[in-house]
Amino acid sequence: MAYRERHELQIAIDGPAGAGKSTVAKLVAKQLNLFYVDTGAMYRAIAYKALTSGIPINDEEKVSQIAQTAQVVLDHSEERLVWCDGQNVTQAIRNPEISRAVATVAAYSKVRERLVELQRREAARGGVVMDGRDIGTHVLPGADLKIFLTASAEERAKRRWIELRNAGKDIPFEEVARDMQRRDRQDTEREVSPLEPAPDAKILDTTGLKVEDIVAEILRLAQEG
Repeated sequence: MAYRERHELQIAIDGPAGAGKSTVAKLVAKQLNLFYVDTGAMYRAIAYKALTSGIPINDEEKVSQIAQTAQVVLDHSEERLVWCDGQNVTQAIRNPEISRAVATVAAYSKVRERLVELQRREAARGGVVMDGRDIGTHVLPGADLKIFLTASAEERAKRRWIELRNAGKDIPFEEVARDMQRRDRQDTEREVSPLEPAPDAKILDTTGLKVEDIVAEILRLAQEG
């Protein structure tokens, strides 16, 4: 199909943890001069808000209440800041504790309902590149281009481990790998919007590929439209 005008273009990038979605999505958005919407950061912000408020992550009702009132704002500047109720939580939401909690939070239907509403509002502002786990299947089912990124479990764990080390977090690789396996199970087995490629998504295996090569392929697919 013919894609819409550039200022209305919607690109959905889905995939499991560590597949490179955020890194790739940011670069694609920059190349195409589109807004980048990091939906994973929004769920992490809710997990962070719940934990710092003393609410147990397994208390679905209270966590859902947090989601209904929390103001999560994504900064579209080069800094890509994430704000939750006026607090800059950009770094705090990347802690391993939040990584372990976010899949549980993301499985709650009321949380997803609220954040999908906010994500669609972002898309209504203009052209976007949005990454997550259910963008092409649920959030933006009418997206012009749908990409599903994947990679071997070992490579995804290694990428996340390096990311954490670069952020000054000395976490054993084995712990990172276990957390990722747990997240994969939760994402694929949850009842609400499980992780799976949209029927019309382009599946790209990023194992062994450089970021610039992945970005180039997505740009090529976008231009083909």
